[in-house]
Amino acid sequence: MSVMAFKQRSDAPAADLPGTGCSVGIMAYNEEANIADAIGAILEQELAAGHIAELIVVASGCGDRTVPIVSDIACHDPRVRLIEQKRREGKASAINLFIAAATSPVLLMVSADVLVEDGTIDALLRHFEDPGVGMAGGHPIPVNPETTFLGHAVHLQWRLHDRIARESPKLGEIVAFRNVVPSIPTDTAVDEISIQAVVTQLGYRLVYEPQAIVYNRGPTTVRDFLRQRRRIHAGHLRIVEQQGYAASTMSSTRVVRALLSSGSLTRPRSLMWSIGTVGLEVAARTLGHYDVERRRPQHVWEIAATTKEHVAEGASGQQNVLVFHIGNFHRQQLQLGAHAGRQLTQRVCDHIKRAVRSKATVSIGRSGTIVALMNGDRDAAERTAAELIEKVEAAPLSLNGHGATAKVTLACAVIAFPPEGLPLAESIRIPTLDPEPAPSLAT
Repeated sequence: MSVMAFKQRSDAPAADLPGTGCSVGIMAYNEEANIADAIGAILEQELAAGHIAELIVVASGCGDRTVPIVSDIACHDPRVRLIEQKRREGKASAINLFIAAATSPVLLMVSADVLVEDGTIDALLRHFEDPGVGMAGGHPIPVNPETTFLGHAVHLQWRLHDRIARESPKLGEIVAFRNVVPSIPTDTAVDEISIQAVVTQLGYRLVYEPQAIVYNRGPTTVRDFLRQRRRIHAGHLRIVEQQGYAASTMSSTRVVRALLSSGSLTRPRSLMWSIGTVGLEVAARTLGHYDVERRRPQHVWEIAATTKEHVAEGASGQQNVLVFHIGNFHRQQLQLGAHAGRQLTQRVCDHIKRAVRSKATVSIGRSGTIVALMNGDRDAAERTAAELIEKVEAAPLSLNGHGATAKVTLACAVIAFPPEGLPLAESIRIPTLDPEPAPSLAT
């Protein structure tokens, strides 16, 4: 999102703004990929139950462009404020700075690596019309594709969270709470649960709002998944020790009941992947228990890098179809043979898979055609295709591992299917090449 897109949308005095004033806090560490989209998604919300009085970003020890991006946005919208911590001291420390600086009766806290759907903040603020409600939380939905084991694991994790939270609220990723929390322990690794414990102990009720949707991205490697789940479980155990409070997801009975009713055990592949997910969770909880026994600190944690990829691309709902075609494929197949032609197509397909990684589904069609399905922004899909074409055409491709090579030219068309409106089709412009002799086997 362009910084110039941030304009103050209302010059009305605070007295004329609707409902309860809200201070929004975003805690950020090296979030240049998502921070502008996160801020924009919040400030563009149309609210009836309240208004955003201020948005405070606490940037902790950032070594990327997070701080200048937020500073530029603040120049265009006076509601945005930046608090910079020169050294990373943990998310809880950043939250305490936000709580101390916030001036509104309701505080809303959202992770920097999530995208807030329209209507989410209004759905949360509406609950504070009831004076007995002290905290409300939203419904996180991951943007990971479910076509991989870890994609299934991440979706299963958040589906179980949703089912359990509907019975007994467990709040996270986006929370709103009354400005009655003085601070939270600086060594907590599960900040929302620390706040939830304080609010509950003050006698307020908790509310889970399924319609308050935020999109996040879960880990895409086993290492990141175990690291994240290990830290979270250790954090929950510390809350039980420090604050005498246990989240509803700590109940094995609730988790098993939610799993059995989730529908994730009905198909063979889903069943096997669900069993694998349970195995990973058991391993992570065992390691988390070990960390607590050894008193290992968790409040300044190693970031799971795969959760920081651009969330907006996965949440946009746009599908892009990239159709690649190998130039002069019929001629090459006649000269090289059918087997070498298939090898050539497979080599190009392998290049495409490496370029798009887990972001797309790639399949081989007929006559030198390869199709990739990608979620997200059309411009990003076109850039990926253009870079791929340049890379594939830079050097001959090996065919059989014995020195046989073939020079390849690629053409590509992108068809974008937006969430609304008609599909858009465009070919990728590539340099005009001088005619060359038909490729031959070089040995």
